[in-house]
Order: sequence, then C-alpha cells, then structure tokens
Amino acid sequence: MNVLYGDLFWQLDYNKAETLDIFEFQECLMDLGVTQSLEEEQKIFTTGDVNKDGKLDFEEFMKYLKDHEKKMKLAFKSLDKNNDGKIEASEIVQSLETLGLTISEQQAELILQSIDADGTMTVDWNEWRDYFLFNPATDIEEIVRFWKHSTGIDIGDSLTIPDEFTEDEKKSGQWWRQLLAGGVAGAVSRTSTAPLDRLKVMMQVHGSKSMNIFGGFRQMIKEGGIRSLWRGNGTNVIKIAPETAVKFWAYEQYKKLLTEEGQKIGTFERFISGSMAGATAQTFIYPMEVLKTRLAVGKTGQYSGIYDCAKKILKHEGFGAFYKGYIPNLLGIIPYAGIDLAVYELLKSHWLDNFAKDSVNPGVMVLLGCGALSSTCGQLASYPLALVRTRMQAQAMVEGAPQLNMVGLFRRIISKEGLPGLYRGITPNFMKVLPAVGISYVVYENMKQTLGVTQK
Repeated sequence: MNVLYGDLFWQLDYNKAETLDIFEFQECLMDLGVTQSLEEEQKIFTTGDVNKDGKLDFEEFMKYLKDHEKKMKLAFKSLDKNNDGKIEASEIVQSLETLGLTISEQQAELILQSIDADGTMTVDWNEWRDYFLFNPATDIEEIVRFWKHSTGIDIGDSLTIPDEFTEDEKKSGQWWRQLLAGGVAGAVSRTSTAPLDRLKVMMQVHGSKSMNIFGGFRQMIKEGGIRSLWRGNGTNVIKIAPETAVKFWAYEQYKKLLTEEGQKIGTFERFISGSMAGATAQTFIYPMEVLKTRLAVGKTGQYSGIYDCAKKILKHEGFGAFYKGYIPNLLGIIPYAGIDLAVYELLKSHWLDNFAKDSVNPGVMVLLGCGALSSTCGQLASYPLALVRTRMQAQAMVEGAPQLNMVGLFRRIISKEGLPGLYRGITPNFMKVLPAVGISYVVYENMKQTLGVTQK
C-alpha cells in the first residue's frame, strides 16, 4: 500500500463523489486487504471526520493520514533503539521490557514476520507506515495492545487473572458485554459438568475407599433420582455474578496499590493482584460455597432450597458455620493461581518458540490444551487444601464426625486413609476439566457474537 495519499483517496473514491461515507470506507479497506474490527474502522472514520458531517472529503482524509503518520513515526523511533532506520526483534524485546512486559526473541520475530513485507526479518519505516496506516493505534502502548489482541502473543496474561479493559472498551460498553458473555459461559459450563462436581464433593466428604465413580453415580441416582445429580448447582451458578464483580473491582484496586501512578504493571504484580483479587472475591461469596457443599451432600428432602439451607445452618450452628474451611480455601488460592499461571505461560511460550511458523496465534486447540494442563497442575498442588476445606464445610452433617480444625483434619485423614486420602475425588475433578474448558470457550465465543463484542 506504499502509494501517495492523494492517489489513495481517489483509489478509494469508487463513485467519484469526492467524499467517502463509512460504508464506502469499510468496503474499500476490505478491497485493500486491511482487516479491522467495525469499532476500529468507525474510530478511524470518526477521527478523520473533523466537521462531523458523516463523510470524509479529500482534505479531511489527507489531514488524518498526515497526522497519523506523525504519530506512527514517533512510535517507530521509540522502537528503533539504535537509530539505524530499522526495527529488529531484539529492539521489540527491549522496548516491551521498559513497559513491564516480557517476551522471548522468537516471539518478537513472529511479530516482525506479520509486518515484514520483504522477508529481511527487519521492519523499515515504509513497511511500518504501510502496516499501521489504517490502524487506529496512536502510540506504542496501543500498538502493543493491538499485538496482544491480534496475534495471541503472550505478554503476561493468564486464564487465572482477570482481563484488563481499555478506556475505549469501558466507554463503548464492551467490558460489560465480555463479563456477561463470561458469566453465561461459566453458568453453562458448570451446569454441564455439575454431576461430576457433586460426585467429587461426595467422595471428598465421605472419604470412602469403596465409593468409585460408577458406584457414586449409582448411589446418588438411587437416593434422589436423576435430578439429584445437579443438587447444589443452583448456588454454584448464582455466585458467578457477585464473584466476578468483586474480583474485577478488587483487581483494579490492587493494581493501583502495587504500582506507582503511570507505571506499567508487570507479570509479578499482575499475578499478586489477581491472587489477592481472587481471595477478596472468595471472602465475599464464601458462604455460598458452604451452601453449595451442604446442598450437594444433603439427602433428598433435607433442604427445600438455598434459603431453607441457609436458615437451618444459621439457626443450629450460628453465623460462623458459613466460614468453615475458609483458611484452607484461602491458602489454596496462591499455589493454584501461581502454578496455573506459570505452567500456562510456560506451555504457551514453548509452543510459540518451537511450533509456530507463519502465524503467531496458537489457535483454539493449543490454548485449550495449555489451559487444561495448567489447571490440572494447579489442582494437583492445591487439592489437599480443597479437600480439607470441603470436609470442614460439611463436618456438621456427617453423623458422628468430630468437629476438627484444619490441622486436625489433615492428621486424621493421613492416619486413617493415608496420603491417597488427601486426593479423594480427584478423578471426577480431572474428568470435568476438558469438557468444562471446551464448553466454556464455545459458549463464550458465541455469546460475544450475540452481544456484539468486537474482535480485536
């Protein structure tokens, strides 16, 4: 697209009306091979339309491109560290490090490949200008964000950390659509795998060596019918909205506390902020976790619903019962989140460094695989704490069971059931990982399309 801007305008002006409306502009970009989201195309058009008449005339078009070129020149120079007129992979790595982002040189080369038109593995000013000519990014930070969304390059985010929304996404309402899409995906995913989740809870609480997967399902169906397989799932779904809201709010607050004003958040700070946000969210919704466990373990007719369960716990055990198992639950967040984050980034980086060729996008199956494996590793590390938490939540319901604290329960489980007892119920837990991640992804993508979330 290395042509004079004036010639480019007349090339785009198919009907020779000496103006371009948004529909002509979008069609012409498509013909030029420029791929942008509708939101980005609208942003370019609106920025250029100085008199706000809904059209771009020749002067507005020229002014926008010249102004945009100046901004792109500044961005190019900020990346060109040795001032040789070319951007190399090492310079991209160095520039991102100053923003608190870490990528390997191989990943930087993949970024270069997407811009490099002549195959030299360096990007000169002409290649840079032509690539970003019709991109609304105006500075290096927005360009990095564009690389993050468009190429799948790993710059420190993880499935365990809440997404960060840009100011444009907040103003355009994209953030709540993404949260809603994630909430619906979580609800469908949890409901689909609820029978396995209830079986896991039953095996954790009762600790019976004789209860296997098939025997457990048979016992639950015999006791309460097919519908009993979903007992406790209502609470599990209801807590998605408050948990997500608190997590995102807390994440923003912790980021501000851990970074100075204007400073970019690094991977370590992002992990700490995400872990603390998860702990804060758990503190707020933990009583619902207890209700879910009690409903899942309860027999048919023991509770008529969530409200009845809460009322009976409060009446017979007091408010403190709603926070039984809170300490092991809190302790389990850090190893789970830390290992999940580390393994996910390690696997994704390994794939990008060794298997990515022309594309820097790992693709759906690779991301699902990385997510499933990292989640599995995280669960292996934190599962004993999760099991003790569940036992503490349900102790009052198990006939003749002593009311032990966390340390007492660990000792009792190891003495009575051995070390394998700390992993009771982990098989159905692992069985639900892949279907849960897959269902969540499919529903999330479909919900984003339905709600009009723009793809970046």
